[in-house]
Amino acid sequence: MREGPLAELFRATEAAQRQAQDATGEPAPGEAATPEPSTKGSARRATPAAEEPQEQTVEHVPDFARAVDEPATEHVTEPATEAISAAPPAPPSSPESAPRERPYEPPASRFLEALPEPAPRLEYATRPDSTSYLAVIRVVGVGGAGLNAVNRMIDAGISAVEFVAVNTDMQQLQLSDAPVKLHIGRELTQGLGSGAEPDVGRRSAEEGYDQIKNALRGSDMVFVTAGEGGGTGTGAAPVVARIARELGALTVGIVTTPFRFEGSRRKSSADIGVEELRAACDTVIVIPNDRLLEVLDRSTSMLDAFKIADDVLRQGVQGITDLITMPGLINLDFADVRTVMSDAGSALMGIGFATGEDRAKQAAERALRSPLIDTEIVGARGILLSIAGGEDLTLLEVNDAAELVRQAATDDTNIIFGATVDERLAGQVWVTVVATGLGGKGRGRPVPSIGGSGSRTTGRDDPLEPPSFLRS
Repeated sequence: MREGPLAELFRATEAAQRQAQDATGEPAPGEAATPEPSTKGSARRATPAAEEPQEQTVEHVPDFARAVDEPATEHVTEPATEAISAAPPAPPSSPESAPRERPYEPPASRFLEALPEPAPRLEYATRPDSTSYLAVIRVVGVGGAGLNAVNRMIDAGISAVEFVAVNTDMQQLQLSDAPVKLHIGRELTQGLGSGAEPDVGRRSAEEGYDQIKNALRGSDMVFVTAGEGGGTGTGAAPVVARIARELGALTVGIVTTPFRFEGSRRKSSADIGVEELRAACDTVIVIPNDRLLEVLDRSTSMLDAFKIADDVLRQGVQGITDLITMPGLINLDFADVRTVMSDAGSALMGIGFATGEDRAKQAAERALRSPLIDTEIVGARGILLSIAGGEDLTLLEVNDAAELVRQAATDDTNIIFGATVDERLAGQVWVTVVATGLGGKGRGRPVPSIGGSGSRTTGRDDPLEPPSFLRS
């Protein structure tokens, strides 16, 4: 349908033109006026052919000049005068009766006239789209493990998140469900992968710098997910994170480290990759796959073990994004998440799930005792707490879970939590705990020293105790 204010303007203009034409009797613009027949010319054509020699005495004047000059009847001989007098008398030529020349005006020219300026508004006019703005969140899967994690997130139906797949292996990239696929290292690897060489992955990402930057432009928050120890995930993930931070996005890395059975060489490459990623991100959450062995049954197949590792990446991303994008009992905005995760360095994540009686408390306890948290969260500078449940989730349950987490932290810890409602989680409670700024890992933020001069970088806000040999 093209109905709207412009169509109404066209109709009003056409109606005004018709009214003006009816009042003045003038033809509509673009219509040719019917010329009046010239009586002089008709009289001349009506002269008998036998009297043709007498026309030599007539001064031939063009028809267009006769309208403004005096009639040349005195130069016509008597027989010609009688022939002319037999015709109806011609109307006297005067400036008033002469046809007026009107410049041609296209019908559409009136529609192009500028509309009058509206009256100024004295009250504040809000933007119509100001209330519908949402933070632009993108999840970038780098390498094989990153692409697998992205596929699981898409299958889980994570809302209001855009997915990007980045890989050097063209065959694996084509199998990704991400709507945006970036093939990097086209000239370097010929689409055959990095060969488990992190340097090849890094150079491939640098080769695709422009396409990565264009894909991430406009992001408010970027998750970089990968599996450390390989070639593309280890080498390219820090480059992707650095580009995201250059664009001003809050950058969070969520990566897994190899299982023990994958070998020491892969473990060494993973350690180097984690350090490089930590230097490029605001926050890095490391999920040690080896610790999953503590909760897996001995009959668990290797394929299922890797699926569980990929699903942990998905849970970590979803636990954070749901706080921002989904409605809930206690809503958070993007600024709250940025407060906890900006320049936070290393972070740990625990996930708990429970059903039945005291489900919220049990889920919180399992999240705090998660094997993925390899240390106490007492030293955490910030904690992001996500509680998700169905429509039967109560405020008292949210309070019970949050109280357990608060007791595990210190009074100085900045705890930001939210509770989201998802109708698909009927009877369930999920608790995700992300502890940031732990134990001096990562960059951390400058904290004033005890004496007040200078600064130090640490993961704790409380003063450091002096060494034992300095104590009195």
